Amino acid sequence: MDRWKGRVALVTGASVGIGAAITKALVRHGMKVVGCARTVEKIEKLAAECQSAGLSGTLIPYKCDLSNEEEILSMFSAIKTLHQGVDVCINNAGLAHSEPLLSGKTDGWRTMMDVNVLALSICTREAYQSMKERNVDDGHIININSMSGHRVVPSASVHFYSATKYAVTALTEGIRQELREAKTHIRATAISPGLVETEFAFRLHGDDPEKAAATYASIKCLEAGDIASAVVYALSAPPHVQIGDILMRPVEQVS
Repeated sequence: MDRWKGRVALVTGASVGIGAAITKALVRHGMKVVGCARTVEKIEKLAAECQSAGLSGTLIPYKCDLSNEEEILSMFSAIKTLHQGVDVCINNAGLAHSEPLLSGKTDGWRTMMDVNVLALSICTREAYQSMKERNVDDGHIININSMSGHRVVPSASVHFYSATKYAVTALTEGIRQELREAKTHIRATAISPGLVETEFAFRLHGDDPEKAAATYASIKCLEAGDIASAVVYALSAPPHVQIGDILMRPVEQVS
C-alpha cells in the first residue's frame, strides 16, 4: 500500500458501516480520502477520530446526494480544484427498499437504480476522466457489489435490489474491458459480500426492526472491517494483477 500514500481516494456512502470502515482503513494507510454521504456529521466525527488517533492520512467529509447528478459533478469539480483529482474511486453507496416485483412502488425501484447503478456509473466515468486528464495510469475503481449480484434468493423484498447488483456485476466487467481497450493500466474490481452486520437490514426492514435484528442474530455475520480488508487487498496487489471479483460470505451463510 506504500504507493498509495498521499494519493486521493473517493469513498461514497462513507458515513456508516462498510463505507466508514473502508474510509478509516485507507486513511490508516496514508491516503487522502474524500468521504461523501447525504449527511456528513458522522463523517466529520470519523475524521476527528482519525486525526486524534494519529493516522497518517486525511479524511475530507463531503456532502453529496448521489441520486442527484449535478451534486456528483459538483463534488468532482471540488475535488479537482482542491485535491487535483481522484486516483481511487470506491463506489460503496447502495441501498435496498422492500419493494417486490409484483407489488412494489416505482419510486422505491427508481431510488435503487439511481444510487446502486446510475451513481456508480457516473462516479466511475468522472473518476476515469479525472485520471485521464492527469495521465494517471495506475488508478483503481472498486465497486462494492453483493452476493445478491450473483444469485437470487427466495425473498421478494430483495428481488429488485438483486437486479441492481446483477447490473453492478456486468458494469464492473464492462469497465474492465473499456479500460483495457483504452490501453490504460487502471484496474477495476468488484467486492461481493454476503451478510454483513451493518445498518443495512434495519433500513431494508424499517417498519420491522425485530426482523432486521433476527437477520443478524441467525449466524455469525461478516463485519464491515472484513470488507475493508478486501479493499486493501485489491489495492495492494502488484500493478500487473487485477482482482476481478471477491466473493465473500459468512461461513454459516446458506447461499
